[in-house]
Amino acid sequence: MKNPNYVRFSRIDSTKFFRTLNKRVNSYFKDNNISKTGNWKLYLKTVVMFSLFLAPYFLILSLDISQWWMLALTIVMGVGMAGVGMNVMHDGNHEAYSSKNWINKFMGGTIYILAGNVYNWQVQHNVLHHTYTNIHGHDEDLDAGRIIRFTEHAKWSRFHRFQHYYAVFLYGLMTFNWALTTDFKQTKRYLSKELSYGKLPNAGRQWSIIAITKLIYLAIWIGIPMFFISIAWWKVLIGFFVMHYTAGLILSIVFQLAHVVKQTEMPLPDETGSMKNTWAIHQLYTTANFATNNKLVNWFTGGLNHQVEHHIFPNISHIHYSKIAEIVKQTARECNLPYNEYETMMAAIQAHFQHLKAMGKKPAFSE
Repeated sequence: MKNPNYVRFSRIDSTKFFRTLNKRVNSYFKDNNISKTGNWKLYLKTVVMFSLFLAPYFLILSLDISQWWMLALTIVMGVGMAGVGMNVMHDGNHEAYSSKNWINKFMGGTIYILAGNVYNWQVQHNVLHHTYTNIHGHDEDLDAGRIIRFTEHAKWSRFHRFQHYYAVFLYGLMTFNWALTTDFKQTKRYLSKELSYGKLPNAGRQWSIIAITKLIYLAIWIGIPMFFISIAWWKVLIGFFVMHYTAGLILSIVFQLAHVVKQTEMPLPDETGSMKNTWAIHQLYTTANFATNNKLVNWFTGGLNHQVEHHIFPNISHIHYSKIAEIVKQTARECNLPYNEYETMMAAIQAHFQHLKAMGKKPAFSE
């Protein structure tokens, strides 16, 4: 028997889905003489998102305003923080922001001011999530510890019966956990397993990067307001938490709507580690789009509502997803394959919490 941690996707695609799709998408970019990476629309959006994120911070530091205005501005910062993550950092770390490698690295590195770490994010997202999408035990996006049960393959506990009520309150803690504990745990785990996106980093260098960037991060967001501007410590900590909670709630919900909903599947490999479908077809079964006709959702989420397109073509900038979506949908239909999508964001949210409720029920086999 093969290593149980080994997963192999099928190489048999009688429909020639990906070959046909890849050819059509490449023709779209060639015929229209456009690059697959970002353009002026992405660059303008970058300015807007960073302005939403950083301008309120400088207003808080420079103006004598009431605590209620401070609170409002920290919420705006959280919205901007999520916007930078979805639109700038995400494309950068997928090498889709620019055709220039150094620009992609710079934009991907913006995760440091979001409290994250490039190495950890690229392993969890680019390697584990994009390769083993919705496969329990491999895709860490399905692992919320014991507190939330996303898949029928996870262990059930009695408190899961209420998870469709309490989950949303925990979602806001995502980036807050990045800032405090997640990066340390992930680095230890990933280095021990020798996981990497590209060359495995030197362990000492990686730990040094985490230590230095965390200290700088805390100095910027807590140290400067508290010790140099003399804002009351409790106001600083509340503002820090509210900023992170706002960003974490937005990011968590957007990511959950793409994979943890009623329409998507969560298959397991067989005893030999083999999956039923090819990697590209696997993405169709495990991924869903939502609100693709909503211009505001399209713009703000960085195309993460076009997850089908993103998962099949992660190195194409999200700026182009709305254009290639019809190509992907048509090709899937011709091959008699699913193309999961929810017409509105609210429909996707309802599907997510219906899924949580279903996963919270006591499994029949444990009766």
